[in-house]
Amino acid sequence: MRERCMVKRRTAAAALLTLAAVLVGCVALKESRPLLPLKEYEKMIAGRFDADYIGTENCLKACHAHDKIRRDFDFSTMGVQLSRQSGLPLVNCESCHGPGSLAIEGITPEKVRADAAAGKKTECNHKTFIDIKKLPAQAQSLICLKCHTANATFNLHNWNASSHNMADISCSDCHPIHVGHNLKVRPRETTALCYKCHQEVQAQFSLPNRHPVPEKKVFCTDCHDTHGGMGSKNLRKETVKATCTQCHAEKAGPFVFEHADTGEDCSVCHTPHGSVNNNLLVLREPFLCLQCHTTHQLEGVTSPEMKQAFYTRCTDCHSQIHGTDLPSPSGQGRFIH
Repeated sequence: MRERCMVKRRTAAAALLTLAAVLVGCVALKESRPLLPLKEYEKMIAGRFDADYIGTENCLKACHAHDKIRRDFDFSTMGVQLSRQSGLPLVNCESCHGPGSLAIEGITPEKVRADAAAGKKTECNHKTFIDIKKLPAQAQSLICLKCHTANATFNLHNWNASSHNMADISCSDCHPIHVGHNLKVRPRETTALCYKCHQEVQAQFSLPNRHPVPEKKVFCTDCHDTHGGMGSKNLRKETVKATCTQCHAEKAGPFVFEHADTGEDCSVCHTPHGSVNNNLLVLREPFLCLQCHTTHQLEGVTSPEMKQAFYTRCTDCHSQIHGTDLPSPSGQGRFIH
């Protein structure tokens, strides 16, 4: 008897130890772990520690290859911040590329004149700058986030956990800084930009029934927040229905008679980008409806031959399929009126 009690106690103790190990493991899985230690990222984006900051004027005074970049920067939002009257944090070339004293070391007016006489461009030592292209995507983005997490860009608070950040997409993959003075992506440019990665979605927008994205009447950013969102698929709203009813307000309800559990997720019946079926349906009628509803014979048919006939398109009768406030002739909610 005593041996049995000892065995039971050992078994219980082993079970408790196993449970404790599982719980500790679960807690460990939930801990935030950067891809590299944070100090390593900081070193990557700080630049050379033996270099000094010298200012944009000193960086570019002997360089004419970057004249257009300089003009674009001066007219950009970040360039305006160089004005002392703006009251904004200083942003210049060295904010992203690191301190530049070593890059222009040895470049004198005499050397610039000699190079010009020889038909050569005076170049600085680019190897002393931060090699942005070779940085991990997260470190590239961190260069931008040094400033943009402290300003009025509220949607960036979702960036760290966004699908784009997890997929090693950096800010500069979508926002090319030196293209022009306007650093934002215009809505009409988002389609081509998104297609670079989302080619399966591009194919869906070539189907017969689609949202008018190729016609530039609707844009990807109307539904999706590229910097991350609270809902799935980076949706701008918390639910699919809330996103869709931004445009399809007549489907929002609430209705007296609602369509059961499908009301909060439009994608149960509709595919958002494009479909071979009318109204962006995932399946044609009646097969879509038959996934949940049993079939029935047509009512009011007197011909013996036609009594065996079944409907082929449910919405010919149930036209208010998203919801209605009116009962059917039977007194029930059949979405007829």
